[in-house]
Amino acid sequence: MSVVNSALDAALQLREAGADGATGNSVLVDCSTGNDYDGRLPLRISSIFVILAGSLLGAVLPIILARGSKMKVNGKAFFVAKYFGSGVIIGTAFLHLLSPAFEALNSPCLPDGPIKEYDFAAAICLITVFVMFTVELLVSRFDIFGHGHHSVAETDHPPSVLRKDSPNAHDIEANSVSTTALTGSATPTSVNPEAKNAFNLPDDVSYPPGGQDHLGHHREHDEDERESIASQMTAIFILEFGVIFHSIFIGLTLAVAGEEFNVLYVVLVFHQTFEGLGLGSRLATANWPKSKSWMPYLLGLGYAVSTPISIAIGLGIRSTLQPGSSNATLINGIFDAISAGVLIYTGLVELLAHEFMFNAHMRGAGLKVQMLALGCVAVGAALMAVLAIWA
Repeated sequence: MSVVNSALDAALQLREAGADGATGNSVLVDCSTGNDYDGRLPLRISSIFVILAGSLLGAVLPIILARGSKMKVNGKAFFVAKYFGSGVIIGTAFLHLLSPAFEALNSPCLPDGPIKEYDFAAAICLITVFVMFTVELLVSRFDIFGHGHHSVAETDHPPSVLRKDSPNAHDIEANSVSTTALTGSATPTSVNPEAKNAFNLPDDVSYPPGGQDHLGHHREHDEDERESIASQMTAIFILEFGVIFHSIFIGLTLAVAGEEFNVLYVVLVFHQTFEGLGLGSRLATANWPKSKSWMPYLLGLGYAVSTPISIAIGLGIRSTLQPGSSNATLINGIFDAISAGVLIYTGLVELLAHEFMFNAHMRGAGLKVQMLALGCVAVGAALMAVLAIWA
């Protein structure tokens, strides 16, 4: 049962009706266009602030902990949070977005026409995946984010506790291969510029940043650093786009939910907190240009306020909001399918593939480390699967 379609499903009451003397039964579908708002306004208003607190806890707190110079950060906790968040994003894509999109676009209350003659939810999701890949390809090709003029020194790297060369990182990835083993060179990681230019060797083999691209070809460190930053920015903005659209629609639905409001309230608090954790852990560990060091805070805050604002809007227009109408159902289905495509691409390509397959450090890590990371992904996806029972 999806959050976006909960109001519609409550309105669609299927009952068997048989006329006196009739030999068969018929099914009557009640397509009510109103909403199930039943009062309890103070409780609904409280959901604005509780969900805001949970979203801030998940999306903004990791950024503050990671980039606050006066705060102690546990590298192991960020390791778990990052991969757990990846599982949350993937679970959200399939169970909280794609499944509701199929329900909405196959609704019997939609008008007859082409929309009922084809599985548009799958088609829209597929198109979105191709569009996301095209966008990322163009960004990496034409340097849309304008990082070409930034040097590596102007990059705001995550704190040392989050980098692969930190002591805490080695506690988690103790069995990883050394820089020498990956590069095939005895050259130390720290070299002066003249030595680097003379031997034409990269001094960083982690991804991100630098070192090897998806095909394993070596590039100049500065060039690869810039491309890695651009790729990260693209992936993060794509992820932000997907989760915010999803958050807006579930906020509107919660605002006018009926007798199921109490259950949805509790479930959405956890849903938004864990989804925020998936976003916040990525924002916290990305390499941001120093000129944009404020950006992760802004993106985290944007996610945190999206659902509370949409709940407030829904309450403000509760007398006219019709989540069960055919137009609302169609719009919800289309945007759910788009958001599903965005998060499927981000989750499988940017999060799983990049972290496990194209990350030289993770490829060389011990089996225990890889299984721990994969287990965190599985737990995150399983948690969202459980929450999908109610929302």
